[in-house]
Amino acid sequence: MVQLRNTPGRHTAGRALLITALLAAAVVPAAAAAPQAPAAPATVRSTASAPAYQQVAHFYGAYIDAAGTEGGGTEGGGTLTTALRAFYLTPALRSQLRTWEARNHADGVLRAQNTPLAFKVTAGDSGAGHTWSKVRLTWSGGKHPTYTYLTVQSDLRTGKISGIR
Repeated sequence: MVQLRNTPGRHTAGRALLITALLAAAVVPAAAAAPQAPAAPATVRSTASAPAYQQVAHFYGAYIDAAGTEGGGTEGGGTLTTALRAFYLTPALRSQLRTWEARNHADGVLRAQNTPLAFKVTAGDSGAGHTWSKVRLTWSGGKHPTYTYLTVQSDLRTGKISGIR
């Protein structure tokens, strides 16, 4: 089980690196047209061997931070939320989310129009090449918090998120 709070200014080093790398990837295509000398290969920590629920936790942590920074979890999103979707989600899921968002006028990843305060990811069952994680989003704090729950499907072969319901 992974539990993280969305506290401004308190990113883990890994999430901060991922966000930086994704932002750089969004900017690099324009600069790539100029000839460049070969660069030494960068050392990147791979999470491909990490359990699927940890990948889901990495995604939701970075996505919630980005959505909060970019104006709060509304459909369409900004540059960073779009880059996170491209990196973590399958193309088929991204297409399904666009359809869902057009119908519901909300962010399909969060199933809401705003950004949660915190989240928790719990591992679930696996079968037929997929695994499922349970994501609990916390919307209010205090004595009586409000939660919503999502079931997130991941493809075991690619590690990408392939379904959210």
